[in-house]
Amino acid sequence: MDATNHSGRVLRGLLVTAALLGFAGATPALAEGSWASYISSWGPGSESRRWADSDRDDVATSVTFQGCQTGNNDFKDADLQLYKDVFGPDKVYGHRSNHCDTSSWGDQSAGDYYFMLEGVRSGSRLWVDTVTTRY
Repeated sequence: MDATNHSGRVLRGLLVTAALLGFAGATPALAEGSWASYISSWGPGSESRRWADSDRDDVATSVTFQGCQTGNNDFKDADLQLYKDVFGPDKVYGHRSNHCDTSSWGDQSAGDYYFMLEGVRSGSRLWVDTVTTRY
């Protein structure tokens, strides 16, 4: 085997390996951020913590409830609103009815956000074992 042919095959092998490693190392876009907590005895007007979305991705802002109860243990749904914290009255980004599942508001622009409990059907207080917010 001559040295030129061998060097060409080695170079092609290195290029193919580098390309394959590049594909293997590529990762899908992940949520910019998330946080998890719980809710204990919330009534209408209770607010979540605030979070900063830098809008570096295309991930929808969502709130997931797991393990929902009301004072009479007959949970049906919770009315949530997403707000953007701005100077003056905060901007409302829409109402969602959460049935102890995931509520989504789509991809939001950069800013500080929070959600508020507007009401609970079949009860006046809300308890949620796990609240996960992704943005």
